[in-house]
Formats: sequence, C-alpha cells, structure tokens
Amino acid sequence: MITNGFSYVAIIVFFAGLVIFTEKNTKLKFFEYIPAIVVIYFGVMIMSSIGLWERSGEIADSYDALKHAILPAMIFLMLLKADLRQIVKLGPKMLVAFFAASITIGIGFVITYAIFKNMYPPEGWKAFAALAGSWMGGTANMVAIQGALEINDGDMGYTLLIDSIDYAVWVMVLLALVPYSKVFDKFTKADGSTLKQVAENLEKENARHRQEIEFSDLMMLTGTSLIIAAGAWYLADLLPSTSFLSGTTWAVIIASTIGIALGMTKFGKIPGSNQIANVMLYTLVGLIASGAKFSELTEAPLYILSGFMILGIHLVLMIIVAKIFKLDLFSCGVASLANVGGVASAPILAAAYGEALIPIGVLMAMLGYIVGTGGGLLVGSILSII
Repeated sequence: MITNGFSYVAIIVFFAGLVIFTEKNTKLKFFEYIPAIVVIYFGVMIMSSIGLWERSGEIADSYDALKHAILPAMIFLMLLKADLRQIVKLGPKMLVAFFAASITIGIGFVITYAIFKNMYPPEGWKAFAALAGSWMGGTANMVAIQGALEINDGDMGYTLLIDSIDYAVWVMVLLALVPYSKVFDKFTKADGSTLKQVAENLEKENARHRQEIEFSDLMMLTGTSLIIAAGAWYLADLLPSTSFLSGTTWAVIIASTIGIALGMTKFGKIPGSNQIANVMLYTLVGLIASGAKFSELTEAPLYILSGFMILGIHLVLMIIVAKIFKLDLFSCGVASLANVGGVASAPILAAAYGEALIPIGVLMAMLGYIVGTGGGLLVGSILSII
C-alpha cells in the first residue's frame, strides 16, 4: 500500500497522462465511445478499490493541498477564452437558444429529482448539482461544484456515469437529427440565413490573434493562475460563509470573475491557457476518483435512468421554445450540446452542418463555462429544498 503523498500524486498524474497519450496516439475506437476523462476516473477508482492507497495521513494532506491549489487556478484559465464581447456577436436568437437549453436542462433536473426523490440518498441532490454544472458548462464546472459543495468522492462516480453514458447517447441523437434540419426549420418557421455570416465574422476575428504557444506563454499563464488562486483563497477566508456559500465556493466565484474580466483583455488572447487548464482538470478528476470505490455505486441504473429523463424533458421543452421563438435546428442542437457536451463536442455538431459554423459551436461552449458553475449551484440550491 502507498503511504507517501508524493508517490500517490505521481501515480495519478502518470496514469492520466498515459490515458491521454494513448487516446491521442493510438486512435483506438474505444475512445470514441468512452471519453478519456471517464477512463481516468474509473481507472483510478479501480486502484482505490483494490487498496493501492488509503486516503489518510500524508496522502489526505497531499490531496487537500493539491486540490486546494489548482481548483481556482483551473477555473480562471478555462474562462480566459470566454470573451463576452465575441459571445454577444452570436446574435439574439443563438443566445436565446443557448439560455433556453440551460433553463430547460435545469427544469429537467428539478422535475426528475422531485419524482425520484425518495429513491435517492439524503444528499443525492449534491451529485445532481455537480451533473447540472457539467450539463450547463463542462467537466471543469462539475469539478468546481464538487469542491464548492464538498460532495463525497464516491457520489461523483454516479455523476461521471450519467455524464458519459447518457451524454454519448445524446450526441448520437443530435447528430442523427442533422439531415432533418430543413423539416424542423419549416416546422418552427425559422430563418437561418444569417448563420454563415456570423460564423465568417467570428473566424476573421480569431485569425487576428497568435495561435502558436511559446514557453513564455506557459510560464506567464501558470504563474498568473496560481497567484490568482492564492488571492482567491485569501479573499475567501475574509468573506462570510453559510451552509451553501463555503470558502471553496467563494474562491471559485472570485477566480471565475477575474477570468471573465481578463478574458476581454489582451491577456486573454495569450495561447496555452486551455492546455494548462486541462492538465489541472485531469489531475483533479484523478484526485476525486482516488477517494471512491466501486462498492459505493449501488444505485447506478437509477441514476442513468434519471439522466435520460432529464434529457427527455429538455428535448420536449426545447421543441416548444423553438416553435415560439422560431429557432432553427442548428441553433437548438448546438446550444444543447454546448451545455451537455461542452467544447469537446459542440464544434463537432456545428461542423456536421458546415465547417464555417464551427466557431459558433466553440463560442457557445465557452459561454457554458461562464454559466455552468453558477447554474449548477442554483439547481443544487433548488433541489436541496425539494
């Protein structure tokens, strides 16, 4: 059994790196169905389940110190690319589609939780709050909520199960609907003539910024993210805490606010922030998994069914919204996947409609990073009083 904190962290980071390297360089079809982040979570969970370490003593201290340091730093870096000025250029209908997707997903969570409440454990709402953060933003938002609400690491296994299985099916559904876009647009009386023009304008804007990553960029971004994290924790300790607004929640809010603000400056255009943020994200996912065990996943079928019910409610409500506001299938589909799938999948769906539309998918997903943490916490607060 491993008892040394450094060895414990080293194994987790090495395993995460090995999975990412394998996904990138082998092109195994396995990763088309099971995302690397899920492999990392359940791979580390296997290590924990067989007793490779026991989270106590030095290992517990290492876990707390590392998670404490990089959680706000990751959130800050993720939001640097979410330039609100560019997002506004998407136009009113696409923004309506995005927020309609976020709201209908939230409604799906509330209805589903109310129906199955008695079948979940007393604090089951916390796992759904984390999932709401992921399905309104991305995995980074899910991890942020896990820290903010101090969710049991074992319960996060349910969140990852729903997030991988239900999400994979949802991606297939949205891609399968692409050929029927004209039928849907005729039904909603949508006018999608301005889409390509918006996409071309965004692409021209992005082309003006440097793309290649230099060593100085990585050092500057890493150092800034860590000093922002340190400052966020310092300020969080000075702010009042409640049962819902813990010190971690304040740290996440402060780091998010600074990230959004700097994202609209030249600093936000420095390349490399996503790469560093992803290193932190995959490390955090590994850390969370290190405290979970398979013996804790006794209600997996119920949670997976709940996820499909949430998406079903979201689908029905989005069709109604599309009819009322005359939204096209592209806007609805990409808005939905920007919420549920994030930056990894929204551009793929956008590309299925046309390569020129990819920037719209990217920006919608970036908007998800902005609203995901707050949206998930809001859903959690509602679920906690049901």
